This record gives sequence, C-alpha cells and structure tokens, in this order.
Amino acid sequence: MEEGNHSEVTEFILSGLTDRPELQVPLFGVFLLMYVITVVGNGGMIFLITTDPRLHTPMYFFLRSLSLCDLCCSTVIAPKMLQIFLAERKIISHAACAVQLFFFLYCIDIECLLLAVMAYDRYVAICNPLLYMVIMSRQRCNLLVAGVFAVGLVDSVILTCFTFQLSFCHSNVIKHFYCDSPPLLALSCSDTRIREIVMFASTCYIIVSSAVTILLSYVCIFSSILRIHSAKGRCKAFSTCASHLCAVGMFHGTQLFMYLRPPSTYSMDTDKITSVFYSLVIPMLNPLIYSLRNREVKDALRKTINKLLTQS
Repeated sequence: MEEGNHSEVTEFILSGLTDRPELQVPLFGVFLLMYVITVVGNGGMIFLITTDPRLHTPMYFFLRSLSLCDLCCSTVIAPKMLQIFLAERKIISHAACAVQLFFFLYCIDIECLLLAVMAYDRYVAICNPLLYMVIMSRQRCNLLVAGVFAVGLVDSVILTCFTFQLSFCHSNVIKHFYCDSPPLLALSCSDTRIREIVMFASTCYIIVSSAVTILLSYVCIFSSILRIHSAKGRCKAFSTCASHLCAVGMFHGTQLFMYLRPPSTYSMDTDKITSVFYSLVIPMLNPLIYSLRNREVKDALRKTINKLLTQS
C-alpha cells in the first residue's frame, strides 16, 4: 500500500445497472423474477438429488454441487442489486464490499473448476463405462469436490486481500452494480500493477486448467462416440453430454468475451451487461438446461410432485 495523505474510505456507492429513474422499478421486477426462478430451480435441483435414491450417482453429486454454487453466486449479487434499484442512497460498506467480492470470486472459481470435474466424469462414463463406479467412487468424488472448494478458497482469499490492501482515496463511486475487481482497481490511488499481475495469473490458471481439462475430456469422448457402430448408441452417448456442453459453452464463452477481447473495445456498459449474464442469467438457466434435457431428473420431479399432491 502506498503511503500518503488520504482519507480512508469507509463505504462505497454503487452506480447500479442504469442511472435512468424510469427504468429502476421495471428492472427491479425483472431481476426479482430472475432471482426467484434461480432460487426455485437450483433449490429444487438440490432437493431432488438429495432425496431421490435414483439420483445418487457421481454425475448428480457434481450437479448438486453446481446447483449450490449457482444459488450462492446469485444470492451474493441479486439481493444487493435489487436494493439499489429502489434505494435513494446506493451505498455498501467497505467490509460488505470485501465480503461480496470474496464470495463472488469464490463461486466463479468453483463453477469453473466444477465444470472441468464434470467433463472428467463424462469422460470416464463414456470411455470406461465398465470401470465407471470403481473410478468415480464416493471417496474420489468427495476428494474432487473438496479440492475444487479448496482451490477456489485459496484463490479468492488471495485476490480479495490484494484488492483491499489498496488505498481508495480519489472517489468511492463504483461504476458497477456489485463489488468487482476491475471497477475497484479503477478507484485505487495505489500502484495496482502487482494486483493486476496476480489477477491475470490467477485467471489464467483457473480458466486455462479448466478449459484444457474440458477440451481433452471431450476429444476422448468424441473419439469414443465415433467408434460406436449404431446411430442410436452414438445419439445416446452424445445426449449424456449435451447439457454439460451447453453449460460449458455459456460459461466459458462469457469468460472469453470478458478477458480476451481487445482493450480498445472495453466499455463499462458492455461489462455490466456481460456481468449480468455471468452472475445472474447463467445460474438461472443451468437447472433448466439440466432438467429439461434429462429424463431421470424429470421423472424424479414428477414423482416428487405426485407424492406431494397425494399427501395433500
């Protein structure tokens, strides 16, 4: 932290998604609906996988972790975002900002790494089906998820600590609807070069390791599918990967757009829109993707609804 004569920032002002007053209430309604769908979808997915014995397999074990991650990610962002749509003073305390940044980074890291673990799971299921339950034992599944949570924890702690060791003395207005690293770095009057290097190295490590694992897994998966002689068998094998491929495409597509576009095309408004998709839309869509394309989930949901109707 640079030494200097400056006043300590104790709270930040979030500029929000838009400064147009006539859009605040309509946007509040839209994002409230999105958040409710996210909570119901991911909460329902967690409940179904936990209570239905037919879903007690490695694939659904990882999917339950992904649903929990999506639920937490949306909850970190959405309630504060909804509040600032209607509040006159759109403030967030210094401590609350740090907590929000930490949990957002933690959830994003976990989701990125979980998608890689799920790709490995699909690789084992299709390329080594006879050994699937041996390789993907409960102990190994627990270790994989624990490893994902541990790596995400270390990374988010490091990035959050580096960010909030900086001095904020020029302005306290964050040009965003939540506390994120780029707008916070823009406010700092400290030298941010080390923080930027650490953030770049961390992002490369998490994204590249996840992307390489997913790419290698699907190269092996597609080569195995192409060796299946019957068209029905190829379609069945591919259908088990379709939902995961859709989730990977949305998540990593957004990441590539955010981090690999030329600096000359950077725009805060564009970044806000991308962040909405990243932090709120994807967590809402993931349970829909996995449930609408999955017969076992739909059967479990139908069974649960029928049971509740019978009890009532």
